[in-house]
Amino acid sequence: MNTKIWLSSPHMGTAEFEFVKEAFDTNWIAPLGPHVDGFEEDLAAFTGVAQVAALSSGTAALHLALVLAGVGRGDEVICQSMTFSASANPITYLGATPVFVDSEPETWNMDPLLLEHAVKDRLAKGKKPKAIIPVHLYGMPAHMEEIMAVANYYDIPVIEDAAEALGSFYKQQACGSIGKMGILSFNGNKIITTSGGGALIGDNTADIQQARFLATQARDAAPHYQHSHIGYNYRMSNVCAGIGRGQMLVLKDRIAKRRDNFHYYQTQLSALPGVSFLQEPRGFFSNRWLSTVLIDPVLSKGVSREMIRLALEKENIESRPLWKPMHLQPVFEGAPAYLNGVSATLFKNGLCLPSGSNLAITALERTVNMIKQLFEK
Repeated sequence: MNTKIWLSSPHMGTAEFEFVKEAFDTNWIAPLGPHVDGFEEDLAAFTGVAQVAALSSGTAALHLALVLAGVGRGDEVICQSMTFSASANPITYLGATPVFVDSEPETWNMDPLLLEHAVKDRLAKGKKPKAIIPVHLYGMPAHMEEIMAVANYYDIPVIEDAAEALGSFYKQQACGSIGKMGILSFNGNKIITTSGGGALIGDNTADIQQARFLATQARDAAPHYQHSHIGYNYRMSNVCAGIGRGQMLVLKDRIAKRRDNFHYYQTQLSALPGVSFLQEPRGFFSNRWLSTVLIDPVLSKGVSREMIRLALEKENIESRPLWKPMHLQPVFEGAPAYLNGVSATLFKNGLCLPSGSNLAITALERTVNMIKQLFEK
């Protein structure tokens, strides 16, 4: 069988081991420690925010952001429908209801016009949303200026889901740094990894300090174990943060390689009938975390997204459909949703191609050749 080509596998540099070895040598193994502090400082410097809390996952970061926004039982939170389920699940942890908003076709992210319609309609129904969660899908920035205009007008905090967008910029502002708070993910398939992990970022020092407190079991300042609030075991370990510090040293290289992957696919496949790629609007910079392609079945001479996926799978090449929108997920059946059909069409016709920063040119060539063969039949 041919060598496996992964969709997006971890890519270690050379310094990660030294940071981890230092953690072992100094016995800083448990959560917290100098690497956690250093990783937070590195992330703050890169994203331009005042404060960062390094946590166990991006999901944990979003959960804490919602807690800090005052979300509770019976509340509603507006969430982008075209996303991974971790963008919506923490809303339900708190007994709140997700209200899904569809995408616009230019970035595939939350449609600002539909967002305003949703806010107006929820207000008319007597339910002011407690937060808005736009997602920078696959590293492509959302239309944040328009989204923030709606949020500010109706006085609703924005929590940016930048789990896929570390290294992406909207008009020279780092994704995740524009709203009230932002979340990052360092899962194994992300542009950099801490094996598992995430971060909550923002400019409100009190909020991030409170997040750190809640993430460390909300232990009060007392010689004994005393708790005045419900807390969580959400802090990142010093060992994982050591990996992250090493990854930050190669982040710009990883972004450049992912963008090169996208450019290669675009150059090689754009001439095929019905094949198109998501372009960067003016002023947008995407890290191109995953390279995605759309296949228009009307123009592609019978070649479909699923035909390509199965053909690649047969050759041991991993690909996957775009995210299935949340409003189509069985678990969220019945949740309010404001739709225009964009995300459903993207899911039907879109595919994520192998995108790792450790892919050799031979892997990219193999993937492209398999796709071209389908169109030649």
